[in-house]
Amino acid sequence: MELVISKNFNLPDSHTIGVYEKTGGYAALKKALGMPPEKVTEEVKAAGLRGRGGAGFPAGMKWGFIPKNTGKPIYLCVNADEGEPGTFKDRAILEKDPHRMIEGTIIASYAIGAKVAYVYVRGEFDLPRRRLEAAIQDAYAKGYLGKNILGSGADCDLFVHRGAGAYICGEETALINSLEGNRGYPRIKPPFPAVEGLFRCPTVVNNVETLAAVPYIIENGAAGYKKMGTEKSSGTKLFSVSGPVMRPGIYEVEMGTPMRKFLHDDVGWMRPGKILKAVIPGGSSMPVLTAQEVEDVNLDYESIAAKGSLLGSGGMIVIDDDVCMVWALENLAHFYSHESCGQCSPCREGTGWSYQILKRMVHGESSSKDIDLLLDIGQKMAGKTICVLADSLSMPIASYIGKFRDEFEAHAKGDCPRCRKASY
Repeated sequence: MELVISKNFNLPDSHTIGVYEKTGGYAALKKALGMPPEKVTEEVKAAGLRGRGGAGFPAGMKWGFIPKNTGKPIYLCVNADEGEPGTFKDRAILEKDPHRMIEGTIIASYAIGAKVAYVYVRGEFDLPRRRLEAAIQDAYAKGYLGKNILGSGADCDLFVHRGAGAYICGEETALINSLEGNRGYPRIKPPFPAVEGLFRCPTVVNNVETLAAVPYIIENGAAGYKKMGTEKSSGTKLFSVSGPVMRPGIYEVEMGTPMRKFLHDDVGWMRPGKILKAVIPGGSSMPVLTAQEVEDVNLDYESIAAKGSLLGSGGMIVIDDDVCMVWALENLAHFYSHESCGQCSPCREGTGWSYQILKRMVHGESSSKDIDLLLDIGQKMAGKTICVLADSLSMPIASYIGKFRDEFEAHAKGDCPRCRKASY
């Protein structure tokens, strides 16, 4: 498999423009500038590149939604507000190879007709932000950014906006509101950002990893990219692997790779004395897969969906048999109740109520009725809000209880063998 995103990660000074240019960097930009903008969009569409931020929506199709001849400026927003627990791959791109994302951003801006782009960076990212800002300045100095890029007549200015640590601003319309200086509340759709986004103008919001894949597609063509992966999940994907495994970290994997093979061959399987219990495949908000389900599932959108979960952002959290799933769910509920923006009642009240019930359950102060109450709250949250933060807790509630109900029943009786051994 050829590395698309991470090929420079282990090179000395990989974040610098000199290293990037020596490894072929910005050649794709020169090629793209010699193509009609619509041809660039068609190439990305033909490659089947899907958004790597979580939703998996086709990137080229999203670019094609931008209306023509509105008389309004067009904007590109880069979503670098990586806050999903278990996910840390965008941070690695910004730290180790920011020019790959910058080149993809310039190409995407050219394709959609945007002359200004913004990178919205998670507030806690200090080193990634500093390296990104330095890389942008170097790109300006080399003529890759600014007016009349490389004599092509195309313009692109790129600005960095630092968030303030709000998870909700990873949602594209909340990100747009925050960029405008407003409170980070998600917006009701429609209108969608492609029609009315930043400053009420047509806007595309793409994830860091999505844009980092664009230079490879332009340089090698859609056919070159589609040689990797599956028919509906083409290319490669970065996975952030955490948990009691031998080699936690970031891996670039060809779509369609069997999950068990990946965990065994690349990650090194479990640490000595640890037994695989479950895997969250795509970040903490995704439904959990049992160890048995891991045996015959592949790392692509369709295979994981067939098992009732989602590939998400590729934040793979491995759980061993010593972990109490009630405690794990309470930990997630604490996060999502804290990060709810409070705009929608089902989310504001439902996440907080779920956390309080689970907190009582962990401390042996609940009954079996609370298990069904949790399921009921989750059902009443799902699909009832402007964004999917409520679903991000309702899906784990349903899957954790559905697959590990015996542990919730044990807590309701005040007798959890795992919690007796551990001190959470």
